[in-house]
Amino acid sequence: MSHIPADLQYTKEHEWVAQTSTAGTIRMGITDFAQGALGDIVYVQMPKVGERVTADKVCGEVESTKSVSEIFAPVTGTVTAVNEALVGTPELVNSEPYGGGWLAEISVDGEFSLLTAEQYGEITG
Repeated sequence: MSHIPADLQYTKEHEWVAQTSTAGTIRMGITDFAQGALGDIVYVQMPKVGERVTADKVCGEVESTKSVSEIFAPVTGTVTAVNEALVGTPELVNSEPYGGGWLAEISVDGEFSLLTAEQYGEITG
């Protein structure tokens, strides 16, 4: 059973979202379930700072020793930061999916509604 932190929100495509200390900005990554299914991650392609992303549209990809998987934007907005640490150490997504393995921060356009930890657990359970 993968770890699903209760204080985050989730997408059906296995991304997580956390509020940051900046109002209207979220941090996103892929879930423990997703990284476990992918296996050893060897490369992460992230959106660029300043890029506009649209909820449920592809905004990057994760490459593992098994496959390449698309990353979907959990919200609509503008990318304000990306995790540069993943350029040299993409395996952080495996070891710290909810910490050091975060992917991007996005300044959100308007409201959004995602899955709770309990709802996400029903999908992955």
